Amino acid sequence: MNTTSYLAIKEHIFNNLKKIDGVLPENKIEEEVNSTKLVINKIGYEMFAKVISVEFISELEDDDWKRITRELETHFDVKMQAGILIQGIEQQVRDNTWWTSVEKQKNKKYYWERYKNYISSFLPTEVARTIDTDTDIVMNNIENPILPLFSRYGMVVGHVQSGKTGNYAGLVCKAADAGYKFIVVIAGGMNNLRNQTQERLNEAFVGHTNGVQVGAGKGDLDKVSTPYSLTTVLRDFNRHDADRASQGLNFETINVPILIVIKKNTSTLKSVISWLEKQYKNKVADHAMLVIDDESDYASVNTKEEEDPTAINGGIRKLLSLFSRSAYVAYTATPYANIFINHEAGNESIGRDLFPKDFIYSLDAPSNYFGARKIFLDTNNKHLIEITDNEDDLPIGHRKDIEISSIPDSLKEAIEVFLLNIAIRNLRGYGNSHNSMLVHATRFTGVHQKIAVMITAYLESIQEDVIVFGMLPDARNQSFLIRALSETYTKYFNQNEFSWEDTLEVLTQKISSVLVREVHQKTTVPLEYRKDVVTNAIVIGGTSLARGYTLEGLSVSYFLRNTVFYDTLMQMGRWFGYRSGYEDLCKIYMPYNKIVDFAEIITATEELMYDFQLMSDNNMTPEKFGLAIKQNPNSALQITARNKQKNVREFNYSMRLDGKAKETSVLSSKSNEIINNIECVRNLINSLPADSHKINNNFLWKDVDRKLILKFLNDFTTFQNDPLGLTARMPISFIKKYVQERNENWDIALYSGQGETFTINSNIVIQKEKRKIITKSDNNYELQNRQVSSGNAESISLDDAERKKIGTNRIEARRIMKRPLLMLHIIEPNPEMSSINDNALAAFGTSFPGDVLSDTETITLKINTVYYNNLLKEVEEENESDD
Repeated sequence: MNTTSYLAIKEHIFNNLKKIDGVLPENKIEEEVNSTKLVINKIGYEMFAKVISVEFISELEDDDWKRITRELETHFDVKMQAGILIQGIEQQVRDNTWWTSVEKQKNKKYYWERYKNYISSFLPTEVARTIDTDTDIVMNNIENPILPLFSRYGMVVGHVQSGKTGNYAGLVCKAADAGYKFIVVIAGGMNNLRNQTQERLNEAFVGHTNGVQVGAGKGDLDKVSTPYSLTTVLRDFNRHDADRASQGLNFETINVPILIVIKKNTSTLKSVISWLEKQYKNKVADHAMLVIDDESDYASVNTKEEEDPTAINGGIRKLLSLFSRSAYVAYTATPYANIFINHEAGNESIGRDLFPKDFIYSLDAPSNYFGARKIFLDTNNKHLIEITDNEDDLPIGHRKDIEISSIPDSLKEAIEVFLLNIAIRNLRGYGNSHNSMLVHATRFTGVHQKIAVMITAYLESIQEDVIVFGMLPDARNQSFLIRALSETYTKYFNQNEFSWEDTLEVLTQKISSVLVREVHQKTTVPLEYRKDVVTNAIVIGGTSLARGYTLEGLSVSYFLRNTVFYDTLMQMGRWFGYRSGYEDLCKIYMPYNKIVDFAEIITATEELMYDFQLMSDNNMTPEKFGLAIKQNPNSALQITARNKQKNVREFNYSMRLDGKAKETSVLSSKSNEIINNIECVRNLINSLPADSHKINNNFLWKDVDRKLILKFLNDFTTFQNDPLGLTARMPISFIKKYVQERNENWDIALYSGQGETFTINSNIVIQKEKRKIITKSDNNYELQNRQVSSGNAESISLDDAERKKIGTNRIEARRIMKRPLLMLHIIEPNPEMSSINDNALAAFGTSFPGDVLSDTETITLKINTVYYNNLLKEVEEENESDD
């Protein structure tokens, strides 16, 4: 394939499609591709080259035309919906259309129109339109800047690496158009993220960098309206720089907006505050201020007493208190910590805490977003490669003084995949795009440095051999490293559109450009994505990369970090984002338990979003939403960590099980306990009435006395990581207390599968359910993907019409269930595990009727200090990181 010809023809079709207003009609892309082919067939490639003003075009193959169609569909056939809004009580009675109904219509929308034209050049039409809608809704909720006195607190929740910066850049533009004069963007806690954020806001809002027009500012002749930025891409806020830059400016009468992009750092906040206090003797009555707090769950939340808040939390609150008209909007992908802020907390000297009392707005992700569901649930693990060989070289539980003398073969393979990806992307016509690989294997800076040495040595060995032998016809036989590359190509890229020979030829030309970069507090050579030079980088980092920083062209990730916290784990997922043109090349290497953790997180997060929609539909407030999330059993440990209490002797932990399901996805492997649990199932069923309902091959008993349920739960031996089951998928202590406290009967289901026959008693005979046991340790078995029941298991207690209507929607099944459901399973494990007694394992699940709106009492347990401190151990270990 001639890449130049391919790109020229694709760009021609792309430009024709861009001229169409609104959503493309169905089959329009295919029509445009076929129309172009007909024109070329009629006038020839030479004449067509003149028509589209290129020197030369060679003939394309059928596969090339099909690929053009696929790539255009990836760009244009993108769906994205507006988000979901929850408002505070006061906010619900305010003017919530001041922007869309009045000011947007009459104001000159200079900054927004400029930004909209800029993003429309590279974003799908539907995505650009939704950014407009989403930012309109947030604008309606932050307040009209002409009002004499206001303070608004809100939060926008997006997906990790889904485009939150692009969203708040649009908000900044509209706020400036509306009359907000002072705009502060608080980026993450690291210089790299602040610098990246400044660069993007220069492109979106300021319009220039160091006097050179960029992004939305290219070709703009209106110099008078150019925003005034007191920070630059290379320099954070500094009082002396600001004094120099502001000479001759009158901040009382200035007509253009002022932008400051600062690092989330105590000294920087103090500098901004003292500089403002010098500029303005009293509250800034004549200016409205907008504060965007990016990664707001990181460092912004107060973890100390209200009378003595943490420095960053206090600094942000002090900054807001300087202005009599202010709006604070927190942006995050993991909102748990923000929602748990005490909504009544305040301090006379620095003002109220940062709880989003006025609104929470949840953004949707576009359909081309490469997110957790697509990676961990929907694509049959095609992007995932399990790491099983790290313990000798890079054990997960290592100390900071570990010696690194070699790297695992899996990491070597990941490097090979990355090198092949660079070549294939070049063959696909993306030679001017950056390429990155992420290695996140430790939290210690010293260990990052040691890993970097070993990776550099391995990379240089490959580079040397490929440069020397890569162009030879028998290169594979000249070097075992090239042979390893060839074997990796066969393993993962054999169905690729380019041959091994073509791939190696391009790799030989490009491999010398690949470099290794470390990103941590002691980095000496920074990672940089320049506009004029392509960066191909293997990036080694940890915490410094886990908060908002975007690795350009990330296609391979090697991940070994261990944490149980939802927010920490999700923020480490730099591999989420947009991978147009190379999504099929993306690979993520990680241990099996982390693969399962991510699958669990996305399931729990989707339930959270379902709850969010319900609460929005029912006009629930942010305070109610926070309470619902705090009591969500899926968030147990992470929530505990966010709510540290000093000198606690007794800690009450509340959990709401309504609308939730819990299963014994990890089972004891002790022979006596396996036998006991089988007998528990038999004993329970033998105590039930003989007149069961048979649904397909499954059995159902309705309206069963809860005493029988409690006896079963007490007799069954569940495998637990902690005595209360607070951090496990089966919070057994809470479930037992639920049975004790709720005076209601249960339904019981016994499921039949496709395995061997299993006799419960003379009346009840089933077939065991085949499940794969994926891990085996000394004391437990784990079911593959930690899933016991099938997608429609919970609907068994519904009537036929209800069951047909909801299909496999488990959340909806729980909403309409009349009673809690105990689900019994007899598992047939893998054939190689036939030594298990009766070749059978007993498992169970519990499903509870209701949803987030249920007004029943929560289940509460008292936890003593020792247990509570054990729960927090993981947090303390994370805080020991010197990254």
